[in-house]
Amino acid sequence: MSATRPIKIAIVGGGCASIAAAFELSRPEHQGRYQITIYQLGWRLGGKGASGRGPAGRIEEHGLHVWLGFYDNAFRLLRQCYEELASSPGAPAFGSWRDVFMPENNVGLFAPTEREGWQDWAACFPPRPGLPGDPVAGSELFSLPYYLGRAIGLLQTLLLNLEVRSGMFQADRAKLGDALGFDELEPPGDTTRLISAITRLISGGVFGTAAAIAQGLGLLKVALTLVPTQLDSLARLAERVGDGLRRWLEDRLVADHSPRHLWEVVDLVIAIVVGSLRFGLPWHPRGLEAIDDYECREWLELNGASERSIQSPLVCGLYDLALAYERGDANRPGLAAGQALRGSLRMFFGYRGALFWRMRAGMGDVVFAPFYEVLRRRGVTFAFFHRLTKVGLAKPDALTPGEDPYIATLDFDVQAEVKAGRAYAPLVEIGGRPCWPSSPDYAQLENGATLAGAACDFESHWDRRRVGVRTLEVGMDFDFVVLGTSVGVVPEVCREILARDGRWRAMVAQVKTVATQTFQIWLKRDLQDLGWTGPPFLVSAFVKPFDTWCDMAHVIPEESWRVPPRTAVYFCGVLPDPPADPEDDDPGYPTARTEEVRRSAVAFLRDKMRPVWPLAFDAAGEFRWDLLADATSPEAEAKEAGPMRFATQYWHANVNPSDRYVLALPGSLRYRISPLDRTYDNLTIAGDWTDCGFNEGCVEAAVMSGRLAAHALSGAPTLEEITAYDHP
Repeated sequence: MSATRPIKIAIVGGGCASIAAAFELSRPEHQGRYQITIYQLGWRLGGKGASGRGPAGRIEEHGLHVWLGFYDNAFRLLRQCYEELASSPGAPAFGSWRDVFMPENNVGLFAPTEREGWQDWAACFPPRPGLPGDPVAGSELFSLPYYLGRAIGLLQTLLLNLEVRSGMFQADRAKLGDALGFDELEPPGDTTRLISAITRLISGGVFGTAAAIAQGLGLLKVALTLVPTQLDSLARLAERVGDGLRRWLEDRLVADHSPRHLWEVVDLVIAIVVGSLRFGLPWHPRGLEAIDDYECREWLELNGASERSIQSPLVCGLYDLALAYERGDANRPGLAAGQALRGSLRMFFGYRGALFWRMRAGMGDVVFAPFYEVLRRRGVTFAFFHRLTKVGLAKPDALTPGEDPYIATLDFDVQAEVKAGRAYAPLVEIGGRPCWPSSPDYAQLENGATLAGAACDFESHWDRRRVGVRTLEVGMDFDFVVLGTSVGVVPEVCREILARDGRWRAMVAQVKTVATQTFQIWLKRDLQDLGWTGPPFLVSAFVKPFDTWCDMAHVIPEESWRVPPRTAVYFCGVLPDPPADPEDDDPGYPTARTEEVRRSAVAFLRDKMRPVWPLAFDAAGEFRWDLLADATSPEAEAKEAGPMRFATQYWHANVNPSDRYVLALPGSLRYRISPLDRTYDNLTIAGDWTDCGFNEGCVEAAVMSGRLAAHALSGAPTLEEITAYDHP
């Protein structure tokens, strides 16, 4: 390859991972070294995070998208994107990222129980210092001892807050010196003395007091900072400290229903601390990966968590947020224990600003449109309407002795041609904001009227209509490839790699995905008018099949209704797979699944929402369908009766291989391949299905993977700059 010409990089796919890789590789610091083209199916970027604008400019998402307060890599790149746009002459006015992301600290968990009907938790997490994407302070290194120490600190705070009210804490604390045999402000500096101190504390006469239990927890926190010895003894003593705390809480909380969930939180945290010590996780060379073969609930139970706790709304909510149900079957929950702990600890103890961050508009509007504008201004080319069909390897006889295999060709179906060979302009303006529409602009396409009349579904795996084919050749059209498609697409497009590479075959067999479903309704009344008594928080652990939902009233001002509704509510959950996988030549499959979602959504509103929205039902117990606002034809609302009015709302079945959610099943994570893998000389992979340091389906994982892919090709960013990436 000539050193004088730019290095040509073909990025396939337009999801978070691909966009992150393109953003890193196109930075001005590279001085134009890389000539980047993004090849994208259909007319819009986003992958699983794609959104569009439908009638009345209403936002139509593939699901309920919120960012978590520990998404440091994702927020860092997004903040840089907004800053660059703000300083770019002639760029659209997107404003500040703080204008489009709202902190949300309220969380609601609602789980049905046989004895009590509903068990609900509502929590407001306090704001924490800083903002996601800020540089990480040295005192907040992403290490397991740091997070476990914060978890133990939570137990101490909870304990002392409850006990201080009794006025006994200071008196009990004064008795600790004799029991411990050392100054509690200067705890032992080695494991042997620490174990001896905990033993004396437990066997002393004051261990039933809050002060003594708090001191025992403090000693366990110290243990996390010491060189590990006698782990079995330390774990057994941790169990005894935990049992003392459980009994102490039971005496005070068992008769009071309202704070019962505190016991479950304590029970789970104790199990995590005990299990971490028992397995030596803070010092294990593989860290949390050492327990990824365990299912999360199995591991918690193994380390003393009660059945009540592992089936609590908190745990159910974590599974629901991770869509962690194999084949969409609610009876087959599955989360790798190590990744579940990594995600939970970072979520609750690593967030900054707020636990959650909501977007004022769709992902397409506040994430992908700004990135598109920045990348376009940097010189990145976008080839829309390109469906990848084959990644071709160089023939074995073309390789010189010792040469690694490499990608020789990329084959695409061209779904549509833009008139006069111009670049496709994908965005529309709604309310002054550049947005992605929910359908392509056929006026820009050759034979656009014919394509529109044929109802081509450019994003459907089962719609293979094309107007041509295109083959890219190494050395001419590309030098390197970033494969940013979903893992669900790999078996179809990478057949030559799978035929020769057992690691890739194992990856696509073991890294599984799940279909999801979503629906959105726009209501003429606020939820408070319908009997909802809580704040507009994110609700999870609700009943299947739509176990997660959220009041999205804040997006209504971003839409362009003539008569705006009062709120919008988004629902999502897994979609069970059929007994047999669909055939590739079954174009009716996505339509059938979409109709299934519609029927399910109607039944859900009728049968499941009455306990939380009692005033949304009439005297006969039927959902008040007249509450639904019609964006397509407001004048016709009076003619639409009963559940038929639901047809004016939005629903979607995410069944395309590229749309399915990636699972972190126990025993599967070891099969993921890293973007840093160089088995193929000019290929790197990117996506939340790769081994990226946070191996779970989410925006942060995808961005981390995209940054790793950029590092693999350019050396930048450095691995140390990728927050929370535990590189060898």
